[in-house]
Amino acid sequence: MGLGDGASRSQPSVDPLSRELGDLLVREHLTVAVAESCTGGLLGNLITERPGSSAYFLGGVIAYADEIKREELGVPAALLSRYGAVSREVALAMADGARSRFGAGLAVSITCIAGPDADGTTKPVGLTYIAVTSEAERRCEEYTFTGDRWSNRRQAGAQALHLLIEAVRAKTVRRA
Repeated sequence: MGLGDGASRSQPSVDPLSRELGDLLVREHLTVAVAESCTGGLLGNLITERPGSSAYFLGGVIAYADEIKREELGVPAALLSRYGAVSREVALAMADGARSRFGAGLAVSITCIAGPDADGTTKPVGLTYIAVTSEAERRCEEYTFTGDRWSNRRQAGAQALHLLIEAVRAKTVRRA
């Protein structure tokens, strides 16, 4: 029997953080948007693992190139030039841009140096900035993850979910 013929197959479990975030967003009637660089869509994937995520997930931008950060998220060229793509200032601007672009109650962004190389910068591999913004709050946290490329990206995604959960729980977000 093939998979299309009704064969039994195990369903992957929804990430517990994704489920918790989804439950909170539904309960609070909030929406979220994402802006990702180094995670390349992983965060959007994590958020949409929960069935019914269309009730709160509006969309996202994968802005790997600086040009996309500028054109799609409105990140000022001066910020990119002065601080670099992997910086607190750019992470906040990315989140602000996603929130504005999608009209979301809150937005999260991730920018990092996932590895294995630092791509010509003096910043360390694993350096990660995750920003969460809303009408009421702008927060950015810095992390330095020490795993391989996949591990650094996964840790960034999980930490972004944690920060979103904290923001909703703290009621620092106004309803969209």
